[in-house]
Amino acid sequence: MPPDDTDALDAHVVELYALPPADFTAARTARAKDAGRPLAPRITGIRKPVVSAWVVDLLAREGHLADALDLGAALREAQDDLDAQELARLGRQRRQLVAALARTGAGLAAERGVAVSAAAQQDVEATLNAALIDEDAAAAVATGRLAKPLDAAGDVDLADALSGSVPTASAPATPDDELAERRARRDAEKAVREAERDAERTEREQERAETARERAQERADRLAERVDGLRSELERVERESADADADLEAATRTAAEAAAEARAAAGRARAARSALS
Repeated sequence: MPPDDTDALDAHVVELYALPPADFTAARTARAKDAGRPLAPRITGIRKPVVSAWVVDLLAREGHLADALDLGAALREAQDDLDAQELARLGRQRRQLVAALARTGAGLAAERGVAVSAAAQQDVEATLNAALIDEDAAAAVATGRLAKPLDAAGDVDLADALSGSVPTASAPATPDDELAERRARRDAEKAVREAERDAERTEREQERAETARERAQERADRLAERVDGLRSELERVERESADADADLEAATRTAAEAAAEARAAAGRARAARSALS
């Protein structure tokens, strides 16, 4: 097919896929009748999109996939650089974004009177995941001409999944300076994340150290109070001991004097008995 006819067919596909699936067949028949040869049989051969593919096409037309496709490029670059930490972060972001986009697609479909089953929503997520993982799938999704969902775990068959022409899958190579700038930015963001983690870690360590210091201070205060109490008790006991020593000394003198007096009295008693005899 000449390039002009190819472009015309692609335009017909995009316009037909913008309609709710229930209106597709009648609209396709009307367009084929109005088109001349050789385009008419090509229009007749345009496949009706399954609901999940129609939802992804809707997201592409409504401009909801730009962030997702940018994230896919970042994921592939991180994979090429074998940056495990960046891959893990982007992987979490990918899962959150895919789930949110699938919900958005279901909501947009409902506004147009199209119900999206749980199985169809799973196919939407699988197709979006395929676009984030595979560059060919990203190119297919961006056309808004998917007729079938894509399998994130398998090879991407663009000719089978798309209606109309197959886009160039490989994007132009990123200039070296732009690639270096993106990597430098990613390295800077990584350094920021590491610095923030270190700051959080040291803050936690400081909090633990401060808690330990407060506990040690409380224990030291309790022991100081106890020492003060024991010192006061010791001083009181020392005073009582000194008083007891003084009492003992006085009692000892009194006892000695009494003993001397008793001996003298006994001597006088013996002398008196002798005189009596």
